[in-house]
Amino acid sequence: MTSLSRRAFVTAATASLLAGCAGAAPHQVATTAQRRQAPEPTATPTARTALGRSVPVRLRIPAIGVDTPLLRLGLAADGTVQVPPITAHDRAGWYRYSPTPGQVGPSVVLGHVTVGSYGDGVFRRLAELRRGDEVETRLENGRSAVFTVGEVRTVAKAQFPTKDVYGDVDRPELRLITCGGPRSGHGYLDNVIVFATLTGTRG
Repeated sequence: MTSLSRRAFVTAATASLLAGCAGAAPHQVATTAQRRQAPEPTATPTARTALGRSVPVRLRIPAIGVDTPLLRLGLAADGTVQVPPITAHDRAGWYRYSPTPGQVGPSVVLGHVTVGSYGDGVFRRLAELRRGDEVETRLENGRSAVFTVGEVRTVAKAQFPTKDVYGDVDRPELRLITCGGPRSGHGYLDNVIVFATLTGTRG
């Protein structure tokens, strides 16, 4: 992990996770950026079968009709993680201090469930995903990292499972995060978190 990535992780880890998603309130995330490489992944990827670092540029989730370019998200001035802008053409964003998809560790992608007056966000149907559904991340190097959903959780923001989501793991994994549950004012009370594991590549 680079010193910048470690500082970004430590800064974000001290904050609570994921504020309201209906407007422009910031998401706050923490993750560890690790960089390891091996030549070929297998059906059960491990540290030895991870992909090399390559920035993700697109996300596809066929089961819920998601096909979105990926923005690169960093840290805001207050130490929270940036979120995609509130626009009519909503896009998801990859947290650039997390591993790239296919590297060992949890790669983190955030998206809105709603985008203010524009209506539905790109992750509006995230909670509908089920175990076994496929998530494909297209990488800058032309390859695609293919993940399989293992679990979908809806959790209260006050009880966000930080360690489960952002803790170290010994294989390439993916986390998709948005808001959900009951609305409160301009935001939501819960978070929807998708846990997925690398199961293949394309390209």
